[in-house]
Amino acid sequence: MLLDTLVYDQRIFGLDPQLLFQMCFQMLAVFILFLLGSYLLIDPVRKILNNRKERVMKDVRDAEQSRQEAEALREEYDKKLKEIHQTAEQILDESRRKALVREEEILADARQEAGRIIENAQREAELEKKRVKDEVKQEIISVSTLLSEKIIGASVNADKQNALFEQTLKEMGEATWQNS
Repeated sequence: MLLDTLVYDQRIFGLDPQLLFQMCFQMLAVFILFLLGSYLLIDPVRKILNNRKERVMKDVRDAEQSRQEAEALREEYDKKLKEIHQTAEQILDESRRKALVREEEILADARQEAGRIIENAQREAELEKKRVKDEVKQEIISVSTLLSEKIIGASVNADKQNALFEQTLKEMGEATWQNS
């Protein structure tokens, strides 16, 4: 025992070579287990995390790209909307211009039609005036025939009456009896 105590006292922290060997072996075993665990457990977890990180980054990039595309589409939509408004304004302006032109055409046609109506009315008035003059002439002829029959006392034939009437009209002048 004494020897044991002596030997025991010579050891550092009570470590003997077998214990040191076992500790080294256990450390090596733990290290190997750590490497194995790292290879079998940590690396797959790290790969999963990296894959997830890449997927998240890809989703972020896709979301950013989608946002940019949406922004571009919105700008294009706004641009097309402005173009549509401009086109609508051009169409309205063109329609207004055409309506004004058409209005002028209609007014010109109406003026021409009114002119034609007035001309026709004037022609009809002239024809009516001539017809009335002829009727007045016939009336004057018949009255003068009656007067001449009473004055002469005899019946005068129609040819003679017309000749007398024409001669009287020539002597009086057509302007005189027409002004009356």
